[in-house]
Amino acid sequence: MSGLLEAMKGRVLLADGAMGTQLQQAGLEPGGCGEAWNIDRPDRVLAIQRAYVEAGSDCLITNTFGASRIMLERHGEADHVAAINEAGARIAREALGARGGFVLGDIGPFGGLMEPYGEIARSRVEQAFREQAKALVAGGVDAIIIETQTSLEELEIAMAAAREAGAPVVIGSLAYDQMADEDEVRTMMGVSPEMAAEFMAARWADILALNCGTGIDMAIAADVVRRYRSVSGLPVMAQPNAGQPELLDFQVIYRETPEQMAAALPDLLSAGAAIVGGCCGSTPAHIRLFRRIIDGGSPRG
Repeated sequence: MSGLLEAMKGRVLLADGAMGTQLQQAGLEPGGCGEAWNIDRPDRVLAIQRAYVEAGSDCLITNTFGASRIMLERHGEADHVAAINEAGARIAREALGARGGFVLGDIGPFGGLMEPYGEIARSRVEQAFREQAKALVAGGVDAIIIETQTSLEELEIAMAAAREAGAPVVIGSLAYDQMADEDEVRTMMGVSPEMAAEFMAARWADILALNCGTGIDMAIAADVVRRYRSVSGLPVMAQPNAGQPELLDFQVIYRETPEQMAAALPDLLSAGAAIVGGCCGSTPAHIRLFRRIIDGGSPRG
């Protein structure tokens, strides 16, 4: 059994928070390729991830969310797929340092639609995910997390690529939206938590996860965790956003404070989440309070 799965048996693990918004605060221009910073500005990526480790994170997600060839082509970085992904894994490992912990190699959506609904051939997506997964494993990750997924078809391709590459652990993470006209959550492609859990459990997933999404606060994330666990006995990971995004002066901001977000963490823990963290808008300050709650403190203590 992998070290990550073994560690989850004895305690709740704490993941990190947002990377994208932290990169923007560190100087990444709007629309810039944050993943290329693994090569061009490794010191800034390392500083962000070290801040999460200092806040108490047990797991770091690599800065490779958009580092598939299809995504990197849009930034003129397609020739650097392997270098960017391997560097992302190395930087995260360096950030963990002597404290130790687990590096989760990040594969995000390829950013389009496959044929026949779009113009991207399935074979091209398969090739892109295989290439990225292979580079992350070469970089020494402890797991691959396929995150912010809305389509089971794309999720399946990425999970298969991760398993084929030899990832020790495969995590499937979906992004859900709260439906405006009903008390329900589904992905943009209409997938319910139960459908996702059954699908992932029947294939290559070792951990079921959720992250991001519209209207998905800590309470709803806890409900999704319960719905996953009603279908499968696999461990669950949850990383909700720090509230809902707002546009201010052409910048997306998240207003949920560390205290507000951490106050709802006990419900997520009681739902049975084995790994918890934050997604968009969350910061080291949020993660620090999460650490306090997990260790038995109070959100204000």
